[in-house]
Amino acid sequence: MREFNYRVVKETRWDSEILGLVAAIYKEAGKQELYLKQRPEELEKLVEIAKIQSTEASNEIEGIVTTNTRIRQLVEEKTTPKNRSEQEIAGYRDVLSIIHESFDAIPITQNYILQLHKILYAHTNNPIAGHTKNVQNYISAAYSDGHTEILFTPPAPYETPAALDRICEEYNYVIGNMELEPLIAIPVFIHDFLCIHPFNDGNGRMSRLLTTLLLYRNGFYVGKYISLEAKIAKNKDLYYDALGASQIGWHEGNDDPIPFIKYLLGTILAAYRDFEDRFALVETKRSALDTVRLAAQNKIGSFTKQDIRELCPSLSLSSVEGALRKLVESGELRREGNGKNTHYYRT
Repeated sequence: MREFNYRVVKETRWDSEILGLVAAIYKEAGKQELYLKQRPEELEKLVEIAKIQSTEASNEIEGIVTTNTRIRQLVEEKTTPKNRSEQEIAGYRDVLSIIHESFDAIPITQNYILQLHKILYAHTNNPIAGHTKNVQNYISAAYSDGHTEILFTPPAPYETPAALDRICEEYNYVIGNMELEPLIAIPVFIHDFLCIHPFNDGNGRMSRLLTTLLLYRNGFYVGKYISLEAKIAKNKDLYYDALGASQIGWHEGNDDPIPFIKYLLGTILAAYRDFEDRFALVETKRSALDTVRLAAQNKIGSFTKQDIRELCPSLSLSSVEGALRKLVESGELRREGNGKNTHYYRT
């Protein structure tokens, strides 16, 4: 059984790319703090959008989907789920809300992770919710010709509780003693968590919830305003490639977590930069038309009404639709398609 030792990780010489990513994230986090003091009311509107996107995207990665309307009803109105997919979506919504509201009261221990997993499945009749796996699981890939291939075999069920305890203990040790930069410790923890694959089901979703929790506990709040899960879902292949490269040699303690560290830090930095772009749209009081015009100028290629609405959280749906219509009429935008397939292009 592999030994977990963050103290080995902390002696690693980090390359200039990782050091640059860490420095850039700290810079953006400092700017975000200033922005929040300047326009807290407008930016608060980003929170609900991010919750909806995070809940939708993290479940979609696992093939758990429903309509846009139902996602909004489940997250915003906390309506009763109608089927198994919606039950799992509602569970993710509940855990995410707890993390948003009480992150500083959720220590990183196996017991708390099991409690969060139990809440994730609270709307389903899942007898193993809140318990580590009771059967061996595998990380595999399915190919277009129909065959599947096992890429990685996690620890056996009997090894799992001790492994989960150990990564929590190691993480708390290096963070508590300030022995390792948190932005390095967080991806290492998530990487180890995914390699342990401690649950029969829900490992990917739990890893994304834990990423948000760890970032919040270390003062990085970008996930509250910009969905990290949506960024991961948009580039799923990069996520799986980085994880696969970092898992090689994991059981023997010869793995290289650097690909996954770089991937996760890059995702966090991209989210911070998205936040800065959205702040620019609420920073100055503008008409709905000018706000939508500026948002459209920031888009390259095709974009949808929903893309613009996310960039302009202070505007109602009807205001966004009216502004897009005027920009099409004036020739500043070109519209293609109908209904849900409607896309816009800058001319």
